[in-house]
Amino acid sequence: MPDPNRRYAYLAASTLVVIWFWVLIGRPTSLGALFGGNPEPYKERDIRKGRQKKKSAAMSLYYEAADVLKAPTTAGGSLKSRIFSKKDFKAPPAQIYALVIETCKWSAVLKEVIEKTGLLGLERKLTPILSLLLVHDLLLAKRGIALPATHGLRASIERHKARLTAEFTRARIRRGLGSLEALTEHVEAGGDNTSGIPVTAHPRWIRINTLKTTLEDQLKTTFKDYSRTLNVGEVQKRGGKKIFLDAHVPNLVAVPPSADLTKSAAYTSGALIFQDKASCFPAYLLDPLPEDGDVIDSCAAPGNKTTHLASILASHSSVVDIADPTTLTELPQKIHAFEKDKLRATTLAKMVALAGSDVVTKIHASTDFLKADPENPQFAKVRALLLDPSCSGSGIVGRDDMPELHLPSDAKGGAAAAAVGKAGAKGGKGKGKGKDKPAEEKPSQKRKRDGKEEEKVEVLLDDDGVPTAITSAQDLQARLAALAAFQLTLLLHAMRFPGARKITYSTCSEHNEENEGVVLAALESEVAKARGWRVLRQDEQVGGMKRWDVRGVEGEKGEYKAIREGCIRANKGDGEGTMGFFVCAFVRDGDGDGAAEVEAKLLRDESGKIVRDAMGIPVLATRGEDVVMDGEDEEWGGIDGEDEEKVVESAANGGATVALDEDESKEGEASTPAKKKRRKAKKKT
Repeated sequence: MPDPNRRYAYLAASTLVVIWFWVLIGRPTSLGALFGGNPEPYKERDIRKGRQKKKSAAMSLYYEAADVLKAPTTAGGSLKSRIFSKKDFKAPPAQIYALVIETCKWSAVLKEVIEKTGLLGLERKLTPILSLLLVHDLLLAKRGIALPATHGLRASIERHKARLTAEFTRARIRRGLGSLEALTEHVEAGGDNTSGIPVTAHPRWIRINTLKTTLEDQLKTTFKDYSRTLNVGEVQKRGGKKIFLDAHVPNLVAVPPSADLTKSAAYTSGALIFQDKASCFPAYLLDPLPEDGDVIDSCAAPGNKTTHLASILASHSSVVDIADPTTLTELPQKIHAFEKDKLRATTLAKMVALAGSDVVTKIHASTDFLKADPENPQFAKVRALLLDPSCSGSGIVGRDDMPELHLPSDAKGGAAAAAVGKAGAKGGKGKGKGKDKPAEEKPSQKRKRDGKEEEKVEVLLDDDGVPTAITSAQDLQARLAALAAFQLTLLLHAMRFPGARKITYSTCSEHNEENEGVVLAALESEVAKARGWRVLRQDEQVGGMKRWDVRGVEGEKGEYKAIREGCIRANKGDGEGTMGFFVCAFVRDGDGDGAAEVEAKLLRDESGKIVRDAMGIPVLATRGEDVVMDGEDEEWGGIDGEDEEKVVESAANGGATVALDEDESKEGEASTPAKKKRRKAKKKT
């Protein structure tokens, strides 16, 4: 008779083998299932968890959208950037953004429907904002309200579905519209906008990428269903299929902002590039010809201006044929595209490749243009430079735009509530994030919290999206002065390239300090005077820019009067459908290649190294100033925080050289006794 203990040992070992086998083949089962329980495969458990997560996101959608609509605009950035930059949303940011935008668009109609049914008086836990969001999805979303059927908010809306639907139909009939499609087009065109401000004053500008297609081909294919209009105002409204052919920039068209071309074959292939009209001015004004040699784009990401330059180079060449993309490799000119930020350089590379201009573009990734040596042999053929440096971004369209939201009152047939920023109606208490304050407030006004007044704060976003808190006019002036100093540094560095003959300088700023102020300071610099740089006159500009009437400003004291005519501006909201923008072209009247000319005029120290000022710019011998040097002039690390005030002061004084000793210029850096000595440059008369 077998030993009972051994028999039990065999049974235990067999059980362990079975468990191990199930784990090994990837089909584990709970231990309860092995002994007669109900099996629960891990895959089904994961699916259940995924459903719970999706359910949680859906339940958060309406509360998070309501929070967005209540948030003050002093948070900075456009509505889209504020939503997509927030990391703690449970619902997908794209879904929140779409719900907010569409609800705002339809809010005038929905407000009417909610008030006629008396919904807020019947459902006390609903707030004005939540009611708009939920009723929008009930009446207009394909899948209805994105909440579980048993959820309290969904039930509070759906039990009034018949009355809400009936009032929605009556609202359409009152507008004399025969179908939902007609009502949709009416709303898209801003038919219920009561603010007096157009729903949008900015069309969608599209540049035809002539490296891959032609305007004629696109009019026959992508835009074959669009009707031509001669008035840009016709495409500044939402809705409809109209197309406007620009009269200033070649191969540029505009369509209504509601036109969605992101899924079209032309867009996904890089044949169409979304680019504001004003953003096309710099490359078009530079107009690099075959005799202009290579071109530098100093701050290239994301790449719209870079690819525009490539198209212009190809259009002036007799060897390039868009029917045969390989002919682009025969183009003798190339573009040097600089981008110091690694992530933005990756975006630049993708954009350039998609546009088909990678074969003529050398990307200097993670490279600061200010550290590029003008004497480097690889830049020997450079004759034209495009400068579009970081700026305040005050001309960018959409950053301060918040869609108008009409809030319903809680009384049936009550008076219309005002748009966001004015008092709304009382709402009942919700749960968690759903607690809506019935009275909305103007974000631009000071508000009391805990008995204290909040300080009014404006957030200034530069064109890279970097925020700066501005609490006073002095803060704004300091920020503009710092930006102008950097912009001037970049412009003067470009003027030092030996073969340079043409430069365009542009910003998406409306501030004089960054525009005409920088141009005037550059013209008054030693390098501009010594090398013969001047502003390109209007009558010398390329055809489309010559016909553009909006010119620079004269300044409060007429200080910019001499350069005003050569400067080009675009103003947002003036009916032209552009963003706020500034561009100015410089040309050089000097003879020769310029290398020997500049070399002879640079100040050098006792060891023969070039003397540079605090901004890293070589000093001209004609200035005859004593300059303290550290002996390391091959590399310049940019302007650090402590030196910024000195650089700003230097720029304000016409670029006077600032002397920095060893400790100031290289703080904390170990140095030999020889390097610690202060060396004075020889005066040259």
